[in-house]
Amino acid sequence: MSNTPMAASPLTRAVLEIDEYVSGLGWDQPARLFALVDTARLRAQEPALAAQLGLEDESASAGLTPIEQDEIPSGKPLDEFLGTIAWPDAVVGCALSVERLMLPPSAEAQVPENLSEARLAKWVADHPERQEVRMTVAVLRDGGRESALRLREKDSPTEVLTGPDLVPGLAEALAATFAD
Repeated sequence: MSNTPMAASPLTRAVLEIDEYVSGLGWDQPARLFALVDTARLRAQEPALAAQLGLEDESASAGLTPIEQDEIPSGKPLDEFLGTIAWPDAVVGCALSVERLMLPPSAEAQVPENLSEARLAKWVADHPERQEVRMTVAVLRDGGRESALRLREKDSPTEVLTGPDLVPGLAEALAATFAD
């Protein structure tokens, strides 16, 4: 968590920690899913795992620990995959990091009508104002939300935008993984 402000909430720190980790892997990465667990509870209930994760120190026990999950299947749409997830009680939240292309609001009026999903994706990919963005979105069982956005053209820890409502659709999809 070298670039994570300590005054931030535990959820914000977890999102920034995940963003920093995924950033270290470079761009053009697959989507990555993380379980968020209470660090103090992890230390108490799974000391060997906590030690493996470098969390044996008492000072590291506050907050949330992200634990990367198995690779997301590449052939399945993300929304369908998220609909298959059920988390055990020990998981207090989850996060997803995914790369996408985005257009500025000024380009929305230029989008041709009646394009198939594949043709729309190609149109966006070919648009001169497109930007590559990495979105890391986290939700808690209790409803807490946080997001981090990093543009490829401004790939620096000081240029990461955070906020709870930056990617509301993805936050809703992640929150649904905790629905009974």
